[in-house]
Amino acid sequence: MALTESNMITLGSPAADFSLPDTVSDKTLSLADIKGDKATVIIFSCNHCPFVIHVNNELVRIANDYQNKGVGFVAISSNDVENYPQDAPDKMKVLAAEVGYPFPYLYDETQEVAKAYDAACTPDFYLYDADLKLAYRGRLDASRPGNDHPNNGADMRAAIDAVLAGTAVTDKQYPSAGCNIKWKK
Repeated sequence: MALTESNMITLGSPAADFSLPDTVSDKTLSLADIKGDKATVIIFSCNHCPFVIHVNNELVRIANDYQNKGVGFVAISSNDVENYPQDAPDKMKVLAAEVGYPFPYLYDETQEVAKAYDAACTPDFYLYDADLKLAYRGRLDASRPGNDHPNNGADMRAAIDAVLAGTAVTDKQYPSAGCNIKWKK
């Protein structure tokens, strides 16, 4: 496992459209289906990465705290399941139920969505405003497996709060870090 940081794409970039199968509901969902009225959080994730496992409970808390405020959430796994079968859609559905994801968990089999977002690692976080313009990209908080920083979602919460308040999100944003996306060869 190589530690990989997220690519810090340009703030203000538009969200790329997608239509992917949801492993939770067994429906195909698009960006329009998951978009929140006030903001949208897109998370590139997977089942097995220790960095994702480390933040899963806080992701659930954040989604539960903000979904009723007009923020849409979605997780997307783009990993190569042929070489990483623990990330297969049937196992994604099980994990979503075990962790209690209150949001869809989509499977990006072609990896085209991850490429469209320039996603690099799991977890990789993107926050879009009501117009689907990128307001924040980077880490959930300073916590990592094995360090002593609190796993409280401080960076993401501050960014969501700013978008909801109609104020600028700080431009001091730090990349997320985790396992690299498992690209197909």
